Amino acid sequence: MNSPAELGALLELVPVQRAGFALLLAAVGLPVVGVVIVGLDIMPVRFAMMHVALLGVAVGLLTGLDPLVCALVACALAGAGVAPLARTPSGLSGAMGLLMSLAVAAALLVLAVSGVNASGAFALLWGSILSVGTADLVVLGTLAVLAPGLFWWRRRDLALLLHDRELAQCSGVPVRALTLVLLVLVAVSVAGAIKLTGALLVDALTLLPALAARRLGTSLTSITLWAVTIGVAVNLTGFLVALWLDWPPGPVLVLTAGAVVLGVHLVPERRNRSWRAPASASLPSLPSSH
Repeated sequence: MNSPAELGALLELVPVQRAGFALLLAAVGLPVVGVVIVGLDIMPVRFAMMHVALLGVAVGLLTGLDPLVCALVACALAGAGVAPLARTPSGLSGAMGLLMSLAVAAALLVLAVSGVNASGAFALLWGSILSVGTADLVVLGTLAVLAPGLFWWRRRDLALLLHDRELAQCSGVPVRALTLVLLVLVAVSVAGAIKLTGALLVDALTLLPALAARRLGTSLTSITLWAVTIGVAVNLTGFLVALWLDWPPGPVLVLTAGAVVLGVHLVPERRNRSWRAPASASLPSLPSSH
């Protein structure tokens, strides 16, 4: 355990400041992505993208390219590739299972055949928050702008899509194009955040704030605002606690976010709590379908 003076000295170190700034950026963009993941019920996507990111890192190590860029490109292509299968939850789940198996098999084959040291690729599973660099900050900063920006720009369409896909399509929402964009955004977000907590714990930055927010919010907008607020509080608190106790930040962030989720579920549930129904109820009147 570090004393207050030692904690202050740690906070003056550039790698620690970069890590804190990265977590702040992640807290702005990634909880919005979590709202999309839970709202569309596409939980398997994040698991598949962890494996695809591992494949991208393996390709980067083999070719000498930036592993982060390769992981982002691989995840973006995978997200776009499975978008046509997102019409039904069962179709998407099956596609994600196939994608996970193929991606991890290909990654292991690339590492084995190339003779590249696999430690760099498998470090992806545990994260390395203090090694965050400029490229990571650029990616997280871009996501911090794109995710809330997309939500604000297309919030009516998103509310309809999260509420009912068929209703959204009948109301003139470009369902296929919007689903494609959302899946690519989810995929890239997972790849961009894995260095902070590791692929195994990335849920702390995406899903857990959204799960807590759905209990507190009464509309899609309020749920998203709650998710970002919780994300900022959890990330900064968890990081400071990890520095103070000299513990790995990833597990501390997950436990902090999990404690918030459990604590929020002690709040009495309101009668109208479905986060999809209020989201559509708060929309302006829809055009007639006749």
